[in-house]
Amino acid sequence: MAKSCKSGKDGGIMNPRKMRNHQIYYANMQTASKQLSCSLSKDLRKKYGKRSARVAEGDTVKIIRGEFTGIDGKVTKISVMNRGVNIEGVKKEKIKGEKFDVYVHTTNIILTALDSSDKWRINRLEGKKATAERPQDKPKTETKKESPPEKKDTKAQTKIKSKKEEVKE
Repeated sequence: MAKSCKSGKDGGIMNPRKMRNHQIYYANMQTASKQLSCSLSKDLRKKYGKRSARVAEGDTVKIIRGEFTGIDGKVTKISVMNRGVNIEGVKKEKIKGEKFDVYVHTTNIILTALDSSDKWRINRLEGKKATAERPQDKPKTETKKESPPEKKDTKAQTKIKSKKEEVKE
C-alpha cells in the first residue's frame, strides 16, 4: 500500500484524486458555498495580508482564464449549484439570438475590489474581531467627559496668606 493512499470504508484503497473529487463534487450546500472563494489581487493581498477571500455580490473581479479572459466586471449573481459566479457583461448568445448568463468558476477569476457594505466581512479580512466597530462607523460628535473638580491645595494657600499677613505687619 502506498504512503499517500488511504483505506476506504470498504477496505479498498482510495487514492487522493478520488478523495479530492469526492469532496468537491459530492459536497453538501454548506461546504460547496465555502468553496466559492477566489484569490485576491496583489494590492488587496498587501492590504489585508491574505491570499483569498469569499466572493460576494457587488465585488469587482477580473477574469484571468478561459473564454472571457481580461474582462472586468461586478459580480451580479452567485450560484452554489453551478459552482460559479455571474459577472456583469459576460453573456453568450444562442443560435436564435437570445443571450444568457455564463457562470465563471471562481478559480478563473481574481478579486480586484471588495464591496465594502458588509462590515463583518471587512473586519474578518483585516483580522479584527468580526463584531468590532470600525473607526468610520463611530459617531462624529464626541461627548465630553466631565472631569472631577480639581482639589485646591488649601495648605499652600494658607501659607501664602500667612506670609502676606506677616509682610503687611
